[in-house]
Amino acid sequence: MKLSELLTYRFSPNVGAVDRVFRIVSGLALAAVPWLDVVVLPTWATAVVTGFGLIWLMTGVVSRCGIYYVLGHSSRGA
Repeated sequence: MKLSELLTYRFSPNVGAVDRVFRIVSGLALAAVPWLDVVVLPTWATAVVTGFGLIWLMTGVVSRCGIYYVLGHSSRGA
């Protein structure tokens, strides 16, 4: 593991197709739900949930997960 690769997101894609779809769908949901009138959250919680959703969405879009990289895991097929 190289810290420079982790910080610049230059490591190989490590998120597989099923994992990727799940991350995109759930990331969109997490980012959107606090802004709908379904659940009322404090301002700080809205920001945290939205931020987490956007990060989760980004890992799906670019097929790279920093946590997977640090753990040496990949959900992509061989």
